[in-house]
Amino acid sequence: MKGYFGIGIEGPSKSMNVGTLFRTAHAFGASFVFTLRAQYDARAGALADTSDTPLSVPTYRFADLESFRLPLGCRLVGIEITDDAIELPSFRHPRQCAYILGSEREGLSPAVQSTCDYVVKIPTRFSVNLGTAGALVMYDRLISLGRHAPRPVGEGAPTEALEVPVFGEPLYKRKQRLRLRQKEQLKQ
Repeated sequence: MKGYFGIGIEGPSKSMNVGTLFRTAHAFGASFVFTLRAQYDARAGALADTSDTPLSVPTYRFADLESFRLPLGCRLVGIEITDDAIELPSFRHPRQCAYILGSEREGLSPAVQSTCDYVVKIPTRFSVNLGTAGALVMYDRLISLGRHAPRPVGEGAPTEALEVPVFGEPLYKRKQRLRLRQKEQLKQ
């Protein structure tokens, strides 16, 4: 899968949820994880993050929105239940992005929502656990941007093998221009 993603949380109240989110992000291949305005107890989070994500994945802690930074070209996608949010099944994930979830009690702050390129909601009857929400978003990204064999038509039917991409000869612009010039000279 081309591109990259990171995921983080603004103002978490439970370190275990941060640990769960980080562990799940590590499992899904996140390029980085982060916290924003967090009083995150890494020792408590480590109880849920059994893969010890900070040892394998770049981990950033931003004290406030003014210090928050993303790589150039990285889009910020907020995960929040709002009336104007895009429903996750209809959302096209950016190739380079960071997802941010709000705290368990307050959700994503209006200030952070205003800096987001997109705000997405998971179509559930009510809000789900922070770690679960992050996992759903990352899984949706994997399914929509990854290369997978098509699903079978019938339930439980065997899946088709994923086609191996076939690549032709490499294209060299210089050779293409030379051939075009030769064709033009033959016409004259």
